[in-house]
Amino acid sequence: MTVSPRELRLRITSDPANLASVRREVEAYTAACGFADRARGEIVLCVNEALANITRHAYAGAHDRPIEIAATFSEGLLRITLRDWGCGELPGNRPLERDPLQPGGVGMICLQRLMDTLKFTPQSDGMLLTMERRL
Repeated sequence: MTVSPRELRLRITSDPANLASVRREVEAYTAACGFADRARGEIVLCVNEALANITRHAYAGAHDRPIEIAATFSEGLLRITLRDWGCGELPGNRPLERDPLQPGGVGMICLQRLMDTLKFTPQSDGMLLTMERRL
């Protein structure tokens, strides 16, 4: 794992046990980029939720599948990409309002509300998620 103010690259498996170390790495990276405490927490939450969704949906709960995480920071723009080799299906368009008695759906709401841009790009063998947030 390499951290610098310009780039972060991580390769993990879809095992939820990897989430804590990824959160720490993203927290340190966003701090080095100059994000305030609240913004760092929001960004870390979004990465955590996106990774949980990859494990749950793209990999149907499998804990041994690859995920690549990359982050770059340039001219005040943080760009984080998450690449999986899962089912390649786009997430459904869920309404921002949800029934609190129904499980799930909170991760996408976080991503939509806390990141400036969110883009899912289907790959021939999975999905590429790109999230951006301005400093």
